[in-house]
Amino acid sequence: MSIDTPVSTPRPWLSSYAEGVPSDIDLPTGSLVDLIESSVSKFGRKVALEFFGSETTYSELGEQIDRAAEGLRRLGVKHGDRVALVLPNCPQHIAAFYAVLRLGAIVVEHNPLYTPRELRHQFEDHGATVAIVWDKVCETIQKMPDDLAVSTLISVDLTHAMPLSTRVALRLPIKRARDSREALHAKARHTIEWESLLQNRRIKKSVPRPDVTDLALLQYTSGTTGTPKGAMLTHLNLHVNALQGRAWVPDMTEGTEVVYGVLPMFHAYGLTLCLTFAMTLGARLVLLPRFDVDLVLQAAKKHPPTFLPAVPPIYQRLAQGAKDRKVDLTSIRVSLSGAMNLPVSTVELWESVTGGLLVEGYGLTETSPVALANPVGPTRRAGSIGLPFPNTEIRVVDPENVDVDRPVGEAGELLIRGPQVFAGYWRKPDQTRDVLLPDGWFRTGDIVSMSEDGYVSVVDRMKELIITGGFNVSPSEVEDAVRDHPSVKDVAVVGLPGEKGGEEVVAAVVLKPGATLDEKAIRDFCRDHLTAYKVPRRVVELDELPTSLIGKVLRRKVRDDLLAEAE
Repeated sequence: MSIDTPVSTPRPWLSSYAEGVPSDIDLPTGSLVDLIESSVSKFGRKVALEFFGSETTYSELGEQIDRAAEGLRRLGVKHGDRVALVLPNCPQHIAAFYAVLRLGAIVVEHNPLYTPRELRHQFEDHGATVAIVWDKVCETIQKMPDDLAVSTLISVDLTHAMPLSTRVALRLPIKRARDSREALHAKARHTIEWESLLQNRRIKKSVPRPDVTDLALLQYTSGTTGTPKGAMLTHLNLHVNALQGRAWVPDMTEGTEVVYGVLPMFHAYGLTLCLTFAMTLGARLVLLPRFDVDLVLQAAKKHPPTFLPAVPPIYQRLAQGAKDRKVDLTSIRVSLSGAMNLPVSTVELWESVTGGLLVEGYGLTETSPVALANPVGPTRRAGSIGLPFPNTEIRVVDPENVDVDRPVGEAGELLIRGPQVFAGYWRKPDQTRDVLLPDGWFRTGDIVSMSEDGYVSVVDRMKELIITGGFNVSPSEVEDAVRDHPSVKDVAVVGLPGEKGGEEVVAAVVLKPGATLDEKAIRDFCRDHLTAYKVPRRVVELDELPTSLIGKVLRRKVRDDLLAEAE
């Protein structure tokens, strides 16, 4: 089956590509199941995953996927079903991801640190009846209302993927071991254990497989604004984005690269760079359940990384840590930064420590996620988000009339078209039509400018989505939580520049008569309803919020006023 991508607009950026990068690649005709099975066949004896020193070969991973797929099939999972994954980075996450896809079912990724309130909206929306969940947070799922569709809960004990010596150490009757054990594991009641799925025989080849055009993933995102929506990503979207990434860095060698999975795989960026890109390379993927400088530097002494995808704060902390502890990171040839603005000072520090290149890229969940990146070579341009990937077109248009292109150098809304662009929002046709035009162009909501040789720079965002630590935060969601506090009359939530790049969530509140501002109390209240990165870093008091003629709170005006006051 062949799938053609229309390429009709001029592409001035091609002349700026690094040596060896093609203008277009052949689009995959196979699904993500074909991707992983190809890697299992080619790299069988090589290590696929490393987790706290425990190693899983590609052959062993392939067997786990097949056995888990058969276990899920026996539980009734079939083509088109949604299966929720609520897991940190761990080997079971990767096996579960591909096992669900083997059946033609659809993976729905979730942040395991979400509160019941945050998860409820997503579960109500996608309607998954089966969830594969870190045992530490099974109770969070079980606390959701009984009217939700989840009927089968599969619990995952992370410690089972660790070396035997580590598991024994975690059982020692000392405080340090007990604290570590409690951070990683909790006894889950009324669930099916993940290991029981692996007791099944391998799935039969006769069981139908997914097609490249089938839906593979629902990835929840606030998009450019508003309540989180399920971005529908097909096997083609995710498979081609992994191959575009490989084409962008042509000097990577199959079967020899060491990729560090410090980005959460429930996030689009971490999912593609770890779950698919690394697997196509036959790389050793070193997994960490959360980013920790000491854990990364300790692992680097044994198996030095060659490629590290991350976000600016991680590069800053890791480079400083390596410098202070005198840990050698010169094995890292290439690093790709995304999700937030990359400060030049961070680039300089990182490259002085590693000797490798740190380049900035750009993408959204709706583009699987990478759409543009700086060349991996001397033509990379600091302060720019780079050039469109192979097979990818962009336009810079008038936000009020997308049929009108802006001249070179003038700011306008960025439109993207390519095989990595999503299929729309799950069960939201109106919101899909708002951003996905009939001819395949996706409206990003970002205001950019493009140079004559195709380099793109972000000027501003049309919408009010906050990006903090590489995660999207919907102001409305945070406002709902803050407004529930008994002393708050009204609130506007905005993003203000953080000290280490990116943005900080700031809540501007109007208090009820007689109330006094207790910033700590409001922040503590929010922690019961929001994931940590969504909790306002600061709470400021205003006498009133600026509104439009129809009474809508003007968040942009709030933000501008707070910035002016800070200056």
